[in-house]
Amino acid sequence: MGPLQGLKVIELGRIMAGPVCGLMLADLGAEVVKVESLPHGDPSRRFLPPALRGESAAFMIMNRNKRGIAVDLKSSGGRRTVRRLLLKADVVVENFLKGTMERLGLGFEELQTENPGLISCEISGFGRTGPDADRGGFDLTAQGYSGIMSVTGEGPERPPVKSGVPLTDITAGILGALGVVSAYVHRLKTGRGQRVDTSLFEAGITHTYWQSAIALATGVSPGPMGSAHPLSAPYEAFETADGWINLGASSQSTWERLPAVLELPELLDDPRFRENADRMANRAALASLLAARFRKRTTRDWLERLDAARIPAGPVASIGEMLRHPQTVARAMVMQVEHPRGGQVETIGCPIKLDGSQPHTGRGAPLLGEHTEEVLREYGFREEEVRELMAAGVVQARVEQITKREGGSR
Repeated sequence: MGPLQGLKVIELGRIMAGPVCGLMLADLGAEVVKVESLPHGDPSRRFLPPALRGESAAFMIMNRNKRGIAVDLKSSGGRRTVRRLLLKADVVVENFLKGTMERLGLGFEELQTENPGLISCEISGFGRTGPDADRGGFDLTAQGYSGIMSVTGEGPERPPVKSGVPLTDITAGILGALGVVSAYVHRLKTGRGQRVDTSLFEAGITHTYWQSAIALATGVSPGPMGSAHPLSAPYEAFETADGWINLGASSQSTWERLPAVLELPELLDDPRFRENADRMANRAALASLLAARFRKRTTRDWLERLDAARIPAGPVASIGEMLRHPQTVARAMVMQVEHPRGGQVETIGCPIKLDGSQPHTGRGAPLLGEHTEEVLREYGFREEEVRELMAAGVVQARVEQITKREGGSR
C-alpha cells in the first residue's frame, strides 16, 4: 500500500525528529524497521505519563506503522548485525550526534562502497557542516537559535515564549522525509544513493519567512506581536463574550466587508484604516476598536456572521475539540490502529492524501524487540544465527515474554 511500497528503511531515530521522518515514510508505504538500542530502547518509551497499559502514549503515537527490533549497539555483534541490515536497505534514517554512526562502524561513505544505492537521512541539531555541526540540539534550543522565540509571545518586555508544539523537531522530520523521497527519485535516475542532511536549526529558520523578509529588507528584527500578523491587519485573535475568535480579514476585499458585519460602517471612511499600510500603522487603534465590538457577542454568533460574509475566521479550539471536530474525522486525522498490548489505540492520521493510493496506517507501534526475529530472517540471517544472537544478548525479542505473562496471544 502507498507509493513507497517496497522501499526498505532502517530507522535509528530517537524521540521525535528521526521517528517523524520514519513515520512519514511508513505512512506512504515504506517498510520501516525501527532499530532500538538495548536495554531500554527509544528514550520516548519513558515519557510517562500518560501510559496505555504500561506503554508510553508518546512513543506509540510517533512509531506506529513500523516494525521494531532491539539490538545492543554497544556490542560488536550488535553493530555487525545492524551493518548487515543497512547493506540490504534502501534508506537509513538517524538523528545522532555528528560522528556517532562512524564510531559505530556504520558511516555512510563506508556503507556506500558496498551498497551504492543507499540513502542516508541525517537529522541533527545544526546540520553536518558549519561551526556548530558538532553541537547537539533540542526543539527548545532550536526555537531560540532560529529566532522563533524572539517573535513568539504577547509583546515587547514580556518573557520569551516557545511555540507550544515541538515545531522544529516535527518540521525537521518532515523535511528529512522530503529529502529521502527526492534522493530516491535521483537514485531511480542514476542508481546512486546520497546523503540527506537537515537540522532542527534550519527547520526553525524555514518558519521565519515573513519575519526574515522584514529583517532583510529593513535591517530591523521584528519582535513578538501576540497573535497579530507582522505584515497585514486585522489578522489576530479577539476575545468574544464566551471565548476567543481568530479573524483573518487581512486582504483589502475582506477588510471592506468587515465593517458591515461589525455594524461599524464608519470604519470604511476612516483614513487610518483605508489601506493595509494604514491599518498596520494604526494597528493598535484598530485592534482596540475591534476588541470592544467582538466582546459583545458569542463566538458562535460571530462565526455565523463572518462565514456568511465570506470573511476568514475561526475559534481557538482546544486539542480535544480539534480531535473531535467533524473536519478532523472527515479527513481521517484520528485513526485506530491495533497495538499488541493496548488493543485498538487512537492515533493521528496521515496528513498527505493521494489520489489512487491510500496511506498505510494500520499497525500500532512495536513493543521493544517485537519483530526482531522476523526482520533478521527477512534480511538473510540464518535460523541458527538468530538463536546465537539472542542467546548472547546481542538482540532481544520481547513479545513472547509479554504475551505469555499477560495471558494473550498474537
